[in-house]
Amino acid sequence: MKRLILSAALLLAAMGAAHAEKADSNKPTEISFDNLDADDVKQIKTFTGNVVLTRGTLLMKSPKAVVTEDPEGYSFVVLTANAGTQATFRQKLDGAGDQWVEGRADRIEYDGRTELVKLFSKAQIKKLEGSKTASQVDGEFISYDSRREFFAVKNTPTGESKPGAGRSTMVIQPTIKPAPAPAANPPAGK
Repeated sequence: MKRLILSAALLLAAMGAAHAEKADSNKPTEISFDNLDADDVKQIKTFTGNVVLTRGTLLMKSPKAVVTEDPEGYSFVVLTANAGTQATFRQKLDGAGDQWVEGRADRIEYDGRTELVKLFSKAQIKKLEGSKTASQVDGEFISYDSRREFFAVKNTPTGESKPGAGRSTMVIQPTIKPAPAPAANPPAGK
């Protein structure tokens, strides 16, 4: 348990002050798909076949997505995978540079009201700087709150931690700082 807490704290520190792109929450959501079953009374839409959901820099993909809408108009999305394919998400982070967060799992739940992403079963989240992985965490369950800059990693796909249930892994890449320029040599003979 202490390792899980330490791993989550280290990932949080590695993420720095990066938040998900704030402008994304005010963008329209576009969904492309092969098939749609929509129940307007219950506000449930089931998309199947190469589903791609985009909202600003947020990009989610899966074979199936179920989108429900609450009375205030916020969407809740459940992405599910097929055998051999995982659901994925990717989003640009606010801040300097080309920073992204991306994740994959057998099931991903996204709450549009809170901007909370939950990854269930064989979950992975990476922080990218350009195309280079800066940090990565793997576990059975990962919860990522982009507004609060908070990650939680649990050792079961239900989101609970149970003794002996499994272990998670975290990798933090070293920060490479440029070498200082060599001092100029004084001219010979002086």
